[in-house]
Amino acid sequence: MTSQTGFTEIIGILGGMGPAATADFYTKLVSMTPGHNDQDHLRTVIWSDPTIPDRTEALLGTGPDPTPWLLNGSRVLREAGATVIAIPCNTAHAFVPRIADHVGLPIIHMIGEVARHLTTLQPAVRTAGLLATTGTVQAGLYQEWLARYDIRLVLPATTSRQAEVMAAIRAVKAGKPAAATASLTDAARQLTAQGAQAVIAGCTEIPLGLPADDVEVPLVDPAVILARVLVRRARTA
Repeated sequence: MTSQTGFTEIIGILGGMGPAATADFYTKLVSMTPGHNDQDHLRTVIWSDPTIPDRTEALLGTGPDPTPWLLNGSRVLREAGATVIAIPCNTAHAFVPRIADHVGLPIIHMIGEVARHLTTLQPAVRTAGLLATTGTVQAGLYQEWLARYDIRLVLPATTSRQAEVMAAIRAVKAGKPAAATASLTDAARQLTAQGAQAVIAGCTEIPLGLPADDVEVPLVDPAVILARVLVRRARTA
């Protein structure tokens, strides 16, 4: 492999949503970068700001708008030398349109990349299930992107099941991923019973609490997809 030191791309990670998911994403970025030594890896700037207001609460109208924090973090990354921004938080993508024109750097759209990835799976995925925050679900982020590729989306069938998914996400954020496994596994199995041919782990905390082996169909991790896109982009820049 050609040494990455010859590349001009510098990855900016806008994180802290939450901290464990940010650390997990960087681990995935490193693991997906082919290399034999330090110098083969990507230059990366991480801004992990856990003070960013809760994205779901903002979307549900019960909390402050996180846009100023996201915009400030993007500017910090730009000033630190980043040439492209990755946001390893699904729900935060609801606010990307508010900051995209003010950042001055390209933002890789994780949800759009997941939708494109689903079209490459074999056998073809016609119906996908989604486990995500209530904010992501109600904002229609995945519904909009998957509809572009004629992929049907199924969601937890009841509000109580969605509430269980949110509780599991909060458990991971609280440092208790094992406490989330049973409810996330049950929710994933319900989605497959509804016809899901793949399940999207549509919150970056979910893969920390839901082992892929516990799901009967492919478990799609948006953080992995985002990392793969960044590596490919850096290698071709």
